[in-house]
Amino acid sequence: MTQRTRRMNLPQAHLATFLSRQIGRREFVFLMAGAIVAWPRGLQAQQPDTVYKIGLLTAGSDAAVRSLQGILRDGLRELGWIEGKNLIFVARSAEDDLDRLPALAAELVSLDVDVIVTVGTLAPIAAKRATSTIPIVMAFSGDPVGSGLVASLAHPGGNVTGLSGMAPDLGGKRLELVKDLLPEAHRVAVLWNAANPYSALVFKETERAARTLEIELQSLEVQAPAGFDGALDAATRQHTDALITVEDPLTIDHRSKIAEFAIDKRLPTIAGFKMFADAGGLISYGPNPGEFMKESVGYVAKILKGAKPSDLPVEQPTRSLA
Repeated sequence: MTQRTRRMNLPQAHLATFLSRQIGRREFVFLMAGAIVAWPRGLQAQQPDTVYKIGLLTAGSDAAVRSLQGILRDGLRELGWIEGKNLIFVARSAEDDLDRLPALAAELVSLDVDVIVTVGTLAPIAAKRATSTIPIVMAFSGDPVGSGLVASLAHPGGNVTGLSGMAPDLGGKRLELVKDLLPEAHRVAVLWNAANPYSALVFKETERAARTLEIELQSLEVQAPAGFDGALDAATRQHTDALITVEDPLTIDHRSKIAEFAIDKRLPTIAGFKMFADAGGLISYGPNPGEFMKESVGYVAKILKGAKPSDLPVEQPTRSLA
């Protein structure tokens, strides 16, 4: 057996040692570097695709969070993240039981999700209380500054960013629409979730407009599904001329009940989202939540690529009034 044959049969570890001794250290380094570059790509060590886990959270129904999941799934697929391949969704909904919300947020944190995407105002509040490190994207929220979610819209700070549908002045505009349609209306009821700080802000703006328009405003406060019957009965007892519903996961989930009541009582209604009108309400005037959710895809993508929430300004889409 020749010396050449013996060299070719040396184990790789010994071969590297042998070559380094034969040709010198510097030449050996250059030789190995060239070999790595020339090595077939298929045979090089490959890192498996990172699988990202996205948590979804809402105070409302499972239907709302599934709608968000579908929008995120479609949007992220176009950017290379495929559910079941390098993307996993973990959805949690409180089903309008606010007592469950903190535990659900904590559960997502314990599952070590890479980002939490929320619907509404109460969900990101619960998520922020559960974590100060995991990025939180608001797919649709009310007043992120007033709620303490971000320091400012331009410079969020912390771990929360996303989209805000904050437009409390719409409360006053809806009341103006009622007055235009029903000039003789003197008593208007406002149905709103008293547990939601943004709904409270909208109600205050509606009160302001009511004083200008000389309309008596009736507050119908609900904080849970069980409160709707009593609130709507109060509207009947006080002979309300019209009903305004402030958009919120709770009122959205019960929009059919609200519409059925209004139709039965022949009570003109106006609400913030088109889905209320689709359920049987008279008019909707406000932002389109679906457009907000589509915009949230960009935030999630940037964060998965390494961007920090504190560096991503909160946006307020203006083209989505409907």
